[in-house]
Amino acid sequence: MRWCEQSGSMPHMAEDALVAHYSCIKRYASRVSCYLWGMAGLDLNLLVTLDVLLAEGSVVGAARRLQLSASAMSRALARLRKVTGDPLLVRAGRGLVPTPRALELRDRVRCVVNDAEAVLRPAMKLDLKALSRVFTIRSSEGFVENFGPRLIAHVATEAPGVRLWFLPKPDKDSLPLRDGTVDLETGVIGPSMGPELRTVGLFRDRLVGVVRRGHPLSKGRMTAEKYAAGVHVMIARRGLQMGSIDESLEKLGLARNGAAIVSGFSPAIALARASDLIATVPERHTGSLCEGMHRFTLPLHLPDFTISLFWHPRVDADLSHRWLRSRILDICSGA
Repeated sequence: MRWCEQSGSMPHMAEDALVAHYSCIKRYASRVSCYLWGMAGLDLNLLVTLDVLLAEGSVVGAARRLQLSASAMSRALARLRKVTGDPLLVRAGRGLVPTPRALELRDRVRCVVNDAEAVLRPAMKLDLKALSRVFTIRSSEGFVENFGPRLIAHVATEAPGVRLWFLPKPDKDSLPLRDGTVDLETGVIGPSMGPELRTVGLFRDRLVGVVRRGHPLSKGRMTAEKYAAGVHVMIARRGLQMGSIDESLEKLGLARNGAAIVSGFSPAIALARASDLIATVPERHTGSLCEGMHRFTLPLHLPDFTISLFWHPRVDADLSHRWLRSRILDICSGA
C-alpha cells in the first residue's frame, strides 16, 4: 500500500519539475528577446555623434561639424544621456565639461568610430607585394598553354604571394562562379550563362583546320570538297557532334568523314599531329598547341567569335580581382 502511495506521487513530482523547467525557459527567452530588441533598436549613429560631442566639448561646435542644427544636436545629446545613463557633458560657467564617464568613453568611442570608418571606407590602394591569395581560373584547353606562361611571369613579378590555379572547363555551367569555387572563367558567351555575370572581351578568334606537316592537304588550294573528303577527328561537348561546320557543309550537300570523336582540343590536335586526321580548332586559343603543324583557313563562311573573361559581380569591386583581370586582358590583347 505504501508502495502504491509513493508510486502515485510520482506523476505529481514530474509535473512540478516540468512546470519549473518551463518557467526557467520562459524567463531565459524573455531575457534573450529583450537583448535582441535592444540591439535592433540601437542607433549606431549615436556613436559618431558622441565622438564629435566629446571632441568638440560643445553642442554648437558638434552641430556645425556634423552639419546639423543646434536643436537637433541637443536632442541627440539627450538620447545619449538616456542610453548611457550619464549626463556626459555638464555646464561649467559658459561652457560644457565632460563627466568622468565621458572621459572614460572618449578613447573607446574614437576607436570604435575609426574601426567602423575603416570597414565602410572603399579600399584605395592594393599592396601587391604583400598580397597572399589563390585565384582559380577555369578555361578550355589551349588557354593555359597559350597565355599561362606570360600571365604567371607577370603575377610572379608583381605579386609573388599570388598563386594561380587553372581548372579545366567541361561545360558552361555558371554555378562555380556563383558559389565562389571559381574566380574567373574564359570562353564564348552562351545562352546558358547566368545573366548577372560580368564579362569583358579578351580577343577575337576563328576556326581553322590543322594537319601534320607533309599532309596531302598542306599543299594546294583548299576547297570545301577537299576538306569534307578528308578524315576528321571530331570534337564533341555535352554529346553534341553537330555544329556550325557541319551545318555549313550540309548546305553545300557535303558532310565530314569522322574517324574519331574526342572531348577537347588537346586530344584532337594530338591525334592530328600523329596521323592523317584533320582537326578543326580555334586558331588563337590553341596557337601553342599547334606549333609545328600546318594550319589552313576553312573554305566555309563561318563567323568569327569572341573569347571573353567572366566573373561574378560579388568580386567586381575587389581590388586584387581587378588587378588580375587587367593583367589577363593585357596579355590576351597582346599589350
